[in-house]
Amino acid sequence: MPLVVKICGLSTRATLDAALAAGADMVGFVFFAASPRHVDLAQARELGDATAGRAAKVALTVDADNALFEGVIAALRPDILQLHGHESVARVAEIRRTFGLPVMKVLGVATPADLAPLPDYAAVADRILFDARPPKGASRPGGLGAVFDWTLLRDLDLARPFMVSGGLTADNVAEAVRITRAGGVDISSGVETAPGVKDPDLIRAFIRAARASQELMI
Repeated sequence: MPLVVKICGLSTRATLDAALAAGADMVGFVFFAASPRHVDLAQARELGDATAGRAAKVALTVDADNALFEGVIAALRPDILQLHGHESVARVAEIRRTFGLPVMKVLGVATPADLAPLPDYAAVADRILFDARPPKGASRPGGLGAVFDWTLLRDLDLARPFMVSGGLTADNVAEAVRITRAGGVDISSGVETAPGVKDPDLIRAFIRAARASQELMI
């Protein structure tokens, strides 16, 4: 299967265009006011229209209520909902059932114990995204540029597709794919020059490196 490459936290037309032109499979938009990558519904509508079926649109939320989902879905028309908060297994199932869209649940990883809930989440989510667990007291659950121990995912037996995030760059993505055998990679801060400021050249470099990493696995 081709490696899925996701560029997350896009908020401008120029950087979205760069990601699409470089061949991103998924483009992510953040709906979380505490994030420097947050977009409002008007921005989401414009960026979603510009994507025009060239990549899957991902709506990232953090412990969102149904009212926010309704607004996001109406504006962006996402292909998948990314749940990056403390959503319970029951809440993940409820969101998927209520809105009729595929759901990607993010699990923060720092120790083997963090993988204990994985079977339950895998039973209700369509895709799993492993990210570095944020430090205690962090105001945001992701986009912090931290790398976790990828060997924790080695030989992972998971019926659902999964992706890896957290501190990825063009320089380390090949190693992440080699160790985890993940079907996808997700980057945000690793293609930025400042929090929330994406760089088209870094986006292009990451996508090239991600594609090359898969060729090395063949």
